Order: sequence, then structure tokens, then C-alpha cells
Amino acid sequence: MSENRQFRLAARPDGEIKDSDFELVTESIPKPVDNQFVVATTHISLDPAMRGWMSAARSYIPPVKVGGVMRALVVGRVTASRHPKFAPGDWVHGPFGVQEYAVSDGLGAYRIEVTDRLTPASYLGVLGLTGLTAYFGLLDVGRLRQGESVLVSGAAGGVGTAVGQIAKIKDAIVFGVAGGPEKCRMLVEELGFDGAIDYKGGDLHDALREETPDRVDVFFDNVGGVVLDEGLTRLQHGARVVLCGAVSHYNAREPVGGPGNYLALLVSRASMTGFVVSDFAIRYQERSPSSPAGSTRGACAASRTPWRAISRSSRACSLASSAAKTPASSLSS
Repeated sequence: MSENRQFRLAARPDGEIKDSDFELVTESIPKPVDNQFVVATTHISLDPAMRGWMSAARSYIPPVKVGGVMRALVVGRVTASRHPKFAPGDWVHGPFGVQEYAVSDGLGAYRIEVTDRLTPASYLGVLGLTGLTAYFGLLDVGRLRQGESVLVSGAAGGVGTAVGQIAKIKDAIVFGVAGGPEKCRMLVEELGFDGAIDYKGGDLHDALREETPDRVDVFFDNVGGVVLDEGLTRLQHGARVVLCGAVSHYNAREPVGGPGNYLALLVSRASMTGFVVSDFAIRYQERSPSSPAGSTRGACAASRTPWRAISRSSRACSLASSAAKTPASSLSS
């Protein structure tokens, strides 16, 4: 193959993502110069955060430029190299974008070990930023202690499933909020959650009250909006609320108001803290497969949805930005 297909951001989305917000461009495969290498994409992580990266609003990272290749984390193999640290055939992970080939100077990239157990896709899930987000968010920001109780929203997504499983490793009691009976069944029967609440199934306030009669010590929120507001009513004394994301807001056209139940933080003497996983970059090695902390990887199942054609990436990006869809999906070219 001598061509490189890539998705570029054609316009900043207004509300829901449209096909016209992207442009599929074909270019020649890049060639490396000194201190560069070329990687062939095998898997692309499609995350809800991508919706925020398309917006010009102030955020923790500069937005993707209109006309630029859509930002994404990627796993692939080096096909050509003039870089001293990367050789042809190496498996690599990095921010290479939604394209079939990328040229890199190595910034933000690292080699990965691929085996029968450690698949390429796992480095975009439990061994990638999804798992790191769950690990540091729950244990450092949420300060989970042995035997405490955890409520996680967006529980059927990549981060949510990892949060729940790490919490179970810590002997916590875990409750998940997800959309639909099939997702809730998966959380309990396949991943070992102690309970699941279907936010689409009726009165969320009453369902949370029934499922968490003793309240919770950690509320790990990926959703925002009504789910965050209702979750605040279930806090135990001294609880910690972890703000990881707000997928219910990402397509909003108007400013979204804050939670009406924020005084529950006062009553419960609780804290609410936002974080970005890159805050912990210096400690990522803790979760590498060869580290003691990373040795728990076999206890965590990955949640992902495969897409097998790069030409369908605009649709996949749209799904990834929706509150009900699975983060950290993989896309195989």
C-alpha cells in the first residue's frame, strides 16, 4: 500500500457530531528523516474525550486544529525508522491520530510488549490510559480504602469497568450506573459488581436509594448532569467524589449548570475533586505489565467495541462521544 488515509477535522461540531465535521483525506505514506520513525496503525482508541478535543473551549489540552488530523491514541508497528530508540517491527503506542500511517519524533510514544496475553488492543484499554485513569482516579484521587463502597457512573464503559474491577480487587462493595438491562447484567454477572442501576429504567433517585442503603464512600463520576446530581445524595460521611468526565455534557449547545445537590458535600463532609490522568504521568510505570501493581492485569477484563475500517471512523467518533457508548474502543485498519 502506498497511500495513507486519514481523518481530518473539517469543522467544529455544533451539538451532535455530523459526517460533514470530518474529511477523509488520502496522502502518500510519510517517510522518516533523522530522529523520526513511521508507524502503521493497527488499533485506534475512540474515546469520549475526543469530543472535547474538537471544541475550541478552554480545556486541559489544546483543541485539534480545523484541518488537522483527528487526535487519537494509537497502537501500531514501526515500518521505517531513523530514530535510535525505535526499530522496524517494534510495537508502539502513541498519539498518532486517526490515520493509517503516521510519522513521529517519539514524543509521547513508547514501545510495548505484545504476547498471547498482552494483545495490542489491551494497551488502549486496561494497560493504556483507560486503565491508568481508573487506577489513579480511584486509588489516588478517590483514596479508596480496603472494604469501602464505590459508586461508578458510566460503569459499562472502558474507565468504568476498570474502576469497578480495581475496586473489587481492593475488596470494595461496588455499584455501577449504566444504560440498559444488558449493560447492567454484564456488570454484575461478568465483572462481579455487587449491584447495577439502570438510569434508563425509571426513577434514578429511588433506584440509587434502594441499591445503596448504606450510602457510598467513593463516587467515581464519568457522566455529570442528572447522574452526578443524584449520586451526590448517596454520600457517606467523609466521602470522596472523583470527577473524571461528563459525557452527558459533551454535545450540549448551551452552557450546562452545576449540580443542584452540591450541599450534600457539606452535609456529608465530603470532597469533590477533578483530575486528568496526565497529572500522574511520572508514575505511569506503576501500571506497566512488568511492575508489581501491573501484575493484577489478569484480574481485569477489557471493555471495547471493534470497528474494522478506517473509513467508518467519523461514525465511530460520534458514538464514542455519546454518553451511552463504550470508551476506549479499538479500530483495526
